[in-house]
Amino acid sequence: MTPLLSVQGVTLRYATRKHIVTATWRVSFHVSQSDRFVILGPSGCGKSTLLKAVGGYVQPVEGSILLNATKVTAPGPDRVFVFQEFDQLLPWKTVRENITFALTASGKLPRREAGQRAAHFIEKVRLAEFANSYPHTLSGGMKQRVAIARAMAMEPQILLMDEPFAALDALTRARMQDELLQLWSDTKFTVLFVTHSIPEALRIGSRILLLTAHPGQVKAEVEARDCDEARIEEMLFHHA
Repeated sequence: MTPLLSVQGVTLRYATRKHIVTATWRVSFHVSQSDRFVILGPSGCGKSTLLKAVGGYVQPVEGSILLNATKVTAPGPDRVFVFQEFDQLLPWKTVRENITFALTASGKLPRREAGQRAAHFIEKVRLAEFANSYPHTLSGGMKQRVAIARAMAMEPQILLMDEPFAALDALTRARMQDELLQLWSDTKFTVLFVTHSIPEALRIGSRILLLTAHPGQVKAEVEARDCDEARIEEMLFHHA
């Protein structure tokens, strides 16, 4: 079976004022439909740059990225991001309007149908009573739920999540992880999730790609169910 996403020997570089930095070196992996695929590695190993490349915002200097066997060359509505920042929402629009606007502005749906889909996903993330609230009245966790609902409403082929819960307190982070898993259980969407937290990788992922320190190279790919924190830590930091 052809994978949904195929990353093949991808080397990524970006420029700073003084240097050309190699972020990843010949990274390869495949993501299948309905995977919860986690990219795990230390800070600075190129995880976020790799996610941006899958999103079409960074072009590889070597290798290729294929989505449904078609080369990724630019951003598209088949890939939607959720970041860790809470200012992803338009502050002058309500929760419902934020989601509806994303659907209408992208041409996904006309306004009436967009409103219906927005209501559906607002209910999914348990924010129905806040549908008419503005972002400044919401907690960090609630804002992140709105961002996830908006991304899910776009019905992308793959949801790209860049450490989406890193800025939350521990209790809210655990609750958001549970809610993401519940949403996945309901709809079986495909998610590519970046984190530097081993416990989060094990909790969220079905498969985990381990990257070395800068520049990021593939160290191992494991099934989450076959590992624990000690095993992951050993593979990341102690194995040659």
